[in-house]
Amino acid sequence: MRFTSRIIQCAGTAAAAAVLLLGSGRALAQDPYPNRPVTVIAPYSAGGDADLAARNFAAAAQRALGQAVVVMNKTGASGVIGSAQVIASPPDGYTLLLARTGSQAILPAIMPSTTKYKWDDYTFIGTLELNPYGCIVNAKSPYKTFEDLVGAMRTKGKSMNFGTAGVLTTNDMGPRQLFRMLKLTDQTPTQIPYKGTGEASMSLVAGQTEFACGSLGSFIALIKSGALRALMVTSAERMASMPEVPTARELGYAEMEGIVGWSAVFGPPKLPAEVRDRLAAALKTIAADPAWIAATEQTGSVPFVRPPEETRDFVRKQYQLYRSLGEQLNIIDAKM
Repeated sequence: MRFTSRIIQCAGTAAAAAVLLLGSGRALAQDPYPNRPVTVIAPYSAGGDADLAARNFAAAAQRALGQAVVVMNKTGASGVIGSAQVIASPPDGYTLLLARTGSQAILPAIMPSTTKYKWDDYTFIGTLELNPYGCIVNAKSPYKTFEDLVGAMRTKGKSMNFGTAGVLTTNDMGPRQLFRMLKLTDQTPTQIPYKGTGEASMSLVAGQTEFACGSLGSFIALIKSGALRALMVTSAERMASMPEVPTARELGYAEMEGIVGWSAVFGPPKLPAEVRDRLAAALKTIAADPAWIAATEQTGSVPFVRPPEETRDFVRKQYQLYRSLGEQLNIIDAKM
């Protein structure tokens, strides 16, 4: 009898231990997000707009989330490789995408058959910034004004070249829009694609390319140093940092205003609502972070933090803009 009681007592103790372990497991499983480092994929090369935006965001997000946030540059295919990696990542909030105009709006619009994702395949978390856009030349270039550059395109465009961060980026689509407006046919300059705007800007400094059009973030330090010269900006008003540079509208090219760079934060599909909301709340905190604001403005960008639904609407409009431009240029699913 004593032996039987002992067995029952041991069984009860084991059951109690099992309950405690189960409870402990549940407590661990319910640890609030995030409880380990978060990775932000920047789909373009180091030194470019995406990289700068990702690193500014990571530093501020680390303060807002109380957890390490690291940036990984995953380059290739005009941003598709890094973007696709986030699509395939577990929907747990530990892998995020520094979304960009080219990889998230232009490619899905222009190359829907070959891009590995659609513009709305992601979980939208929030926009971060807008990147003023413009056209730039080497400071030693004979093109002193935008009209000088346009005049050269009209007469000898076929022998000219321009650097981009890759095919079907804003560096590519802005000039395409300009060439369309100028009605260039056999005089279209040749595009020299690089892995990112950092490389494209250095090619301009080195004299390997004659001009570039793109988000000014990766060019602005070189413009301020006197190595490069900006000829035009697409913003509605002249930029306070470059008041001498005319706007596209002033120059008679108002249709160029639709071309603008931007950064946003996306997550993989089916991200749990509570994780998305936690990240959206962190973005709201970041929007008021003086260090992030200063770092963003230092790159020439404009803080533009918006919540998930507004971000979705914004990206949809950008997709529609480039889809329309692609149809006008007859380049939807064309061989590039």
